[in-house]
Amino acid sequence: MPGFQVRADSPTIPIVMPKLEKVAHVMRRFVPGKWGGTESVVYSLSRKLAERCIDSPVFCTDMFSESGTQEFEGVRVHRFAHVFPWLGLSAAVRAQLRLKGGSPLSLPLFFGLLREKNISVIHAHVQHRLGGMARTVARLKGIPYVVSLHGGHFTLPQEQVDKMTEPFRGKLEWGKAFGALFGSRRVLRDADAIICVGKSECEAVRERFPGKPVFYIPNGVDVERFARADGALFRAAFGFAPSEKIVLCVSRIDYQKNQLGLVRAFAGFSRSHPAHRLVLVGAVTVEAYRQEIDREVERLGLSEKVLVIEGFPPDDPRLPSAYQAAELFVLPSLHEPFGIVVLEAWAAGLPVVASRVGGIPGFATDRENILLAEAGNGEELAARMAALADDADLRSDLAGRAAAEVGARYDWARIADAYQRVYVDLVNKG
Repeated sequence: MPGFQVRADSPTIPIVMPKLEKVAHVMRRFVPGKWGGTESVVYSLSRKLAERCIDSPVFCTDMFSESGTQEFEGVRVHRFAHVFPWLGLSAAVRAQLRLKGGSPLSLPLFFGLLREKNISVIHAHVQHRLGGMARTVARLKGIPYVVSLHGGHFTLPQEQVDKMTEPFRGKLEWGKAFGALFGSRRVLRDADAIICVGKSECEAVRERFPGKPVFYIPNGVDVERFARADGALFRAAFGFAPSEKIVLCVSRIDYQKNQLGLVRAFAGFSRSHPAHRLVLVGAVTVEAYRQEIDREVERLGLSEKVLVIEGFPPDDPRLPSAYQAAELFVLPSLHEPFGIVVLEAWAAGLPVVASRVGGIPGFATDRENILLAEAGNGEELAARMAALADDADLRSDLAGRAAAEVGARYDWARIADAYQRVYVDLVNKG
């Protein structure tokens, strides 16, 4: 019987159960050159589901790409035309919204998702209008939908919210009618399940929606890829001398990630550690912030000490190589729902300094597998960096415990199991 599998719980009466055939992912964009945490999760999850013969296509807008269908590393991506439905947005603001923020409208995506056959579950990695479209299609098809919260929706500081909504102030939002039509304000309330990547946010969501199935599923990492990489590739590609030691930060270039604070902390650190260089790797999501970093690097006289690399495609071998080339890793975020890059550093055997913020303390323990510093405290951040740089035994102890932790808990095969259980339970209940 197409679309079903038979489970023989009884030797005489087989029980027919729904089969998990296809999970359709809905998100803002999927562009290798503009990679972020959400894209990393969807990419890795889709590939793991495909290994289990579960089709896992992506439906997104055509931001930074062309409309149409593309096969990327075994992931089928459908991209659709979009608009930002406000009057009076400048070209510069629209360009910024494609990098980060905004609530795009894409009727072609809605109809493309509606036409897609044999969907078992819709997985929305976005709320607002696109999430509302996922909700509406699920209702029309009579199938369940699940929503993932990747961005700390319930724990985002108000300052960050204000920065993200500033471009819309005083603008006429003509897209509100479509939001109402698709139930964009009910995306979470009507979801069959909600998935959170951070423990603190998971607790907040459970309080907000009592009785709703809410699951904590942390992000994962391809442990083998980062553990087996060769640091020589990265060093050769960017001309590092054997004597130079690398302090690495991998994260999108954005005020939330606080690379500016790291540059300032590194200035003090560098005076007592002249052999170290700071490498910032990440797609630029706020161009003005990138320019501010460049100006600060020049002002502090660090032009020969700081290298900014505007991100690698997800399959680029230089990314895991960068971790292997480094002596220590720093994530100085002001807000961080989870911190996939911490897991990547752990998988590479790299000791980590990170901000005590967001989801990080939910999976990392200070002085056991990481060194934590208060978010925004540059002096403490520099002191933690120096503690690692000056103590080889401390680096080895932290990295060893972290590597054991990531292998046991966060490999993508294990994380994909958790997602698949949620999907199967929803399909079976339907």
